[in-house]
Amino acid sequence: MTVDIDQPPPADTSSAAGDAGSGDAGAVAEDDIVLPWWQNPINLILLLVGILALAGGAGFVIGERNATPDPNATDIGFLQDMRTHHEQAVGMSLAYMLRPDIDGVLQTIANEIAVSQSVDSGRMIQLLREYGKPEANESGIAMSWMNQAVPEDQMPGLASDSDLNKLANAKGAAADTLFVNLMVVHHQAGIVMAQYAVEHAATSEVRDFAKSMVSSEQEEIVEMQNILNSK
Repeated sequence: MTVDIDQPPPADTSSAAGDAGSGDAGAVAEDDIVLPWWQNPINLILLLVGILALAGGAGFVIGERNATPDPNATDIGFLQDMRTHHEQAVGMSLAYMLRPDIDGVLQTIANEIAVSQSVDSGRMIQLLREYGKPEANESGIAMSWMNQAVPEDQMPGLASDSDLNKLANAKGAAADTLFVNLMVVHHQAGIVMAQYAVEHAATSEVRDFAKSMVSSEQEEIVEMQNILNSK
């Protein structure tokens, strides 16, 4: 057996492979470096966008608050005096509903008036509290906000004590007629007050509230009169 001493030994590729591997690993490590969040430009951009959004939202809220006017004398006076007006309408409705032999449809309308105007009174109290004003007119003089100042118990549309006593003792068709006549006059006066508030109140809450009151009471007047006229 002969050995060719001139043949070079086989090349050792292990170190080269190792060197190549270590070089690739180094390259990957450099690409995968995670910067602190404050050094990452993407994070900084997102943070800036968030700050601008919050600032814009705060500016909008402040602007809306500044754009909302304070209630004026009409807002407060209407809420206080209409609450008193509503209280009598509720009382008349309840008194009529207790009378014997009354019209069933009118009895239903009376119940609706009692419920709806009680709800309205609650809303008026809520608004007065939000405005930081007394829940009732403490001066005893009503409608000065309309330049028509009168003692509170003499507001237009309010039934007299004599009329209320008659209603409390009436029955049947007589009670129907008396209730409708008293409530129509009551509603008509309330509509005048509400229309003034629609035109002169400063806040949209009171204007919208008064507008809905005008619509509902006009409908009730027509309905009650139609029922009475059909008898």
